[in-house]
Parts: sequence; structure tokens; C-alpha cells
Amino acid sequence: MTTKSEGPGSRDPARAGGRGGQRAPIVWQVLSALLLLAMGGLHLSLVFQWARGLLGVLFVLNAIGGLVLAIAMLAARRRLLRLASLLSLVFMAGTLLALVLALTVGPFGITEQLSTPLVVPTLVVESIGTVVLAVNTALMFRMRREA
Repeated sequence: MTTKSEGPGSRDPARAGGRGGQRAPIVWQVLSALLLLAMGGLHLSLVFQWARGLLGVLFVLNAIGGLVLAIAMLAARRRLLRLASLLSLVFMAGTLLALVLALTVGPFGITEQLSTPLVVPTLVVESIGTVVLAVNTALMFRMRREA
């Protein structure tokens, strides 16, 4: 007869009720917050380098949004944390999509080239950020189901 142990002594840290199960989501939250800050910082630095007009305003709003969501990723608890994680994922993926569209079809006359300063680093940060936020969001909603 086999028994299933899912208490603090469980070997699976994601299912354990002890510290191991809580440490993993915190690491993903911190990574998510750092990537949101990096994305916002890249956009803010572009404002100081060359972005003016409507694009400059959008980049400043992106930097503010990244900062607010990064704070929410670290400060929010339970249901609000799940919401912050989901909003951050949508925000990061939307920003990545906007850059890809600017590189390909140029919506609203906004076009980019890979040779433009910080385009490649932004693509890397936003791609990694989207993956990290997707994992973080999945963990948040999985924890909700297991609780």
C-alpha cells in the first residue's frame, strides 16, 4: 500500500507546505519585477536619447507602468498578486508585440530597425520577461488551485 505525503516533509518543494514551496514563487516574483524594471528603464533611456512627441510620451508611460507593476509584483499578496502577475504578463507581451510590429509592418507610421540603439537589448529583455512572467503567472494560478 502506498501513501502520498504532501506535508512539510514532501520531496516536491512546489507541493510542500514548508519553506521550499514558498521560495520558488518569490524567486519568480523578484525576476519578474527586475525584468519589468529593465524594460521600463530601456524605454526611459530611449526618451532621453531620441524619442520625442507621441512616441516619447508612450515610452514614458511604459516606464511608469513597468515601475508600478514591478512594485506590485513585490508588494501585492494573494488575489492581488495574481492580478498583478497577469497584468504584467499582458503588459510585457503587448510591449514586445508593439516592437515586433514596428520592426515589421510599422503601425501608425512608427517603424524601427534592428540597428536602432537598444532595439536588440529590448527584444531580449522583453522576450525573456514574457517567458518569466508566463511562468510566474502559471505558478500564481496553480498555487490558487492547490490551496
